[in-house]
Amino acid sequence: MWTKITAFEGNVLYAVARLEREDTLTYGLAIRDTLEALYTKTINHGRLYPTLDDLTDQGLITKTSVDDRTNEYELTDAGYELLRSRRDALTAVLTEIDQ
Repeated sequence: MWTKITAFEGNVLYAVARLEREDTLTYGLAIRDTLEALYTKTINHGRLYPTLDDLTDQGLITKTSVDDRTNEYELTDAGYELLRSRRDALTAVLTEIDQ
């Protein structure tokens, strides 16, 4: 459920999904760059990587070691489902407002 994650965690899921859609490697620096464009400010290392670990622990993303220094992250089915449920909830309320 969307309310069980923070706004930042939700934005990290968005960033991973966006990179996957662009067929870009979803490693930490690419995720950080996507988030910095979204927030228009610097995202520090000490915030991003613990969040990625938390999302992994929650089963929303997977982490795979590419080499000794680089991990790649991918959304799980549960991560995609969470994003879809949030999209659907936002669409429903905006549709009601627009009518």
